Amino acid sequence: MTDPVVFLTACQAEDLPAARLMIHSLRRFGGELAGCPVWVFSRDAQACRCLEDERTRVLPLVLPEVLATIPFGEKAAACAQAEQIAGGQVGTLVWIDPACLVVQPPLGFVLEAGAQAAFRPVHIRNVGLPPGEPLDAFWTGIHQAVGVEDTPTTVTSFVDGQLLRTYFNSHAFAINPALGLMGRWSTLLQSLAGDAHFMASACADPRHRTFLFQALLSTLVAASLGADQVRLLPPTYNYPYHLQGQIAPPQRAGRINALVCLTCEEHSLHPQALSGIGVDEPLKSWLVSRMEEPGI
Repeated sequence: MTDPVVFLTACQAEDLPAARLMIHSLRRFGGELAGCPVWVFSRDAQACRCLEDERTRVLPLVLPEVLATIPFGEKAAACAQAEQIAGGQVGTLVWIDPACLVVQPPLGFVLEAGAQAAFRPVHIRNVGLPPGEPLDAFWTGIHQAVGVEDTPTTVTSFVDGQLLRTYFNSHAFAINPALGLMGRWSTLLQSLAGDAHFMASACADPRHRTFLFQALLSTLVAASLGADQVRLLPPTYNYPYHLQGQIAPPQRAGRINALVCLTCEEHSLHPQALSGIGVDEPLKSWLVSRMEEPGI
């Protein structure tokens, strides 16, 4: 059966409450995408079987040993595995973190009109590099792995407004699985993570180890696709509620309802716990009812 759009995520037992809420939000507020298949990859698939229904599948995650040694290695592994399963029968794969919430139909993820991928810029600079600075050891190693000298395209980080060589946020993004980029991402990440010299020199600190997966993905996409093939999503996508206090007032969302999808990381989205942002009906009552259910 051909599915135009498939959502995927990775979940372990500790992620179950967040994953359940994320999936329920897609089903309730996803509009024409509400019934899309959701593939949940897990190293403990049995513990996540409670998420399964007629449109949600729980699949065993095959995690290469080296990817288990770095943060977010399972994200690359899950995307590569989903790409293989898609097998030319899926038009768009949408990765979405368990710590995300869908509050309006996320139609920007649907790849059409020449778009091959859809991303948000990173929230903050972090390990990103401005285009005027030479590549450091970290980014040099990534570019060498991808097979390019540099990245000509740029993005502006959302929260701190820094112009950077292309560096994407990865809470949620869309990709055409026919490109084969997710498999290449996983393969290259395994190569870099298994390079003892690179990891000891360029990734010796926690920040660079943590964001290696994301920097590599960004460079790979920028090197493989033209700028006109990558849709830069608006700030209503992947909105970082966990950074609400750092967002300048002109860019700061006042109501959750105005967003399309947001990420909260470890911050509660219960209406009584919200800080610096409001929520209106019907989302408010839905959040209360859902978050007071057992297991959420």
